[in-house]
Amino acid sequence: MSLIIDVRKQLREHVLEVALEVPAGVTVVVGPSGAGKTTLLRLVAGLLRPDAGEIVLDGRTLTGPTTFVAPHLRNVGMVFQEYALFPHLSVAANVAFGLRARRISAPERTLRVASVLERLEIDQLARERTGELSGGQRQRVALARALVIEPETLLLDEPLSALDPQTRGRVRSELQAILRDVSVPTLFVTHDEADRAAFPGRVAVFEDGRVSGTVRT
Repeated sequence: MSLIIDVRKQLREHVLEVALEVPAGVTVVVGPSGAGKTTLLRLVAGLLRPDAGEIVLDGRTLTGPTTFVAPHLRNVGMVFQEYALFPHLSVAANVAFGLRARRISAPERTLRVASVLERLEIDQLARERTGELSGGQRQRVALARALVIEPETLLLDEPLSALDPQTRGRVRSELQAILRDVSVPTLFVTHDEADRAAFPGRVAVFEDGRVSGTVRT
């Protein structure tokens, strides 16, 4: 399974031009603020349209000259930097949100939500409102929401940056274990060298809207 990105998008200060093939496993994306890292994730998720180019996931064109698959019809899981949870909904309802959008039946939603909450060891929080949770707990809920749809690709936009330093180290270790079991193309955007070191393998370096190189660590 692979994710192929070949897109062009005009940004405020420069043009984002990316030609990148993402294999199964974690590819860490690094670079200065404003380089286009988050924009790249939003393009893959279908939250933005490129000006030109295409995005192909496991042989299926998600974005192309005559094709644009709506976000809820892409099998793409995304964890936003600030998690983007609904504070008035319970943990279980937040995690089920993507399944509802995909018209998954209620019995299957219940089973899949229960399974992923147990997997991430937050099943005891199912009825809690997300606004009442700690940072580490909210991060797990956001990850559960991304994983419950059984994504073909996973997008992580600085998923640890909102955590305090002590919590960040613990959750980073937990995330390492989870991502080892998720064998799909995964883009992990970060500014933190500790994140980069924790996920050795492939690193894509962004500069001024372009991938200046990919390296293996």
